[in-house]
Amino acid sequence: MIHIENIHLYRNDKVILNNLSWHVQKGEHWAILGLNGSGKTTLLKVINGYIWPNGGKVQVLDETYGQTYIPKLRTRIGWVSNAMIDNFNWQDNAIEIVLSGQFGALRLFEEVSDEDIEKAVSIMKHFNCDHLANKSFEHLSQGERQRVQIARALMAEPEILILDEPCGGLDLIERENLLQTIGKIASGENCPTLIYVTHHVEEILPCFNHVLLMKDGKDIAANTRDIILNEQLLSEFFGRAVSLQMERGRAWVAVK
Repeated sequence: MIHIENIHLYRNDKVILNNLSWHVQKGEHWAILGLNGSGKTTLLKVINGYIWPNGGKVQVLDETYGQTYIPKLRTRIGWVSNAMIDNFNWQDNAIEIVLSGQFGALRLFEEVSDEDIEKAVSIMKHFNCDHLANKSFEHLSQGERQRVQIARALMAEPEILILDEPCGGLDLIERENLLQTIGKIASGENCPTLIYVTHHVEEILPCFNHVLLMKDGKDIAANTRDIILNEQLLSEFFGRAVSLQMERGRAWVAVK
């Protein structure tokens, strides 16, 4: 699904990604864990073809970057990010935002069919946001906007769904509601490969069976969650002694 080999990226003499390699197989769901400035979002932009590394090899969905048409490939990748929200027309209704995902656009410029509308409503209903269909995007809460964004990303039935810190800015209840939504995606039929980016360990749901640790643009460790989520490795990763407690399949970390 994703094959990244020894990529490095620098801008203005600053190294952002440092000889990073990462491989994602079909059927795997990954969480990318890293502190601010670790290069997580830059890696996502490389995967989506918005930034080109200075060296290394990038293959996504069997397409090699530099030898494929990136805009067409992007239609196979869903991307949910707080940065994208600012590019929407906030006066549009929620269902218009969702429908725009069918065409990979930020605005709804195309004619839509009754089938498109039915599909959008069905997806919104699955994520408990169909009641927001005719409500303008600007009047939604942050959590509601995130659910609408996820519904939009799923309209094109992507093979990869990237969730870039989707819980950022949410309160406890909104965060847990959104994580429940993501859990529903993972348990559904024909689920896309999920890539969940965060700097909070407790957001790594049981469905994420693999974890990539990133620090200073490097891949510090990449393995199954059982191997990565342990006190010793996380203490070394954070540079501080931490305690770890497992509850309902999720890891909760505190600094000692």
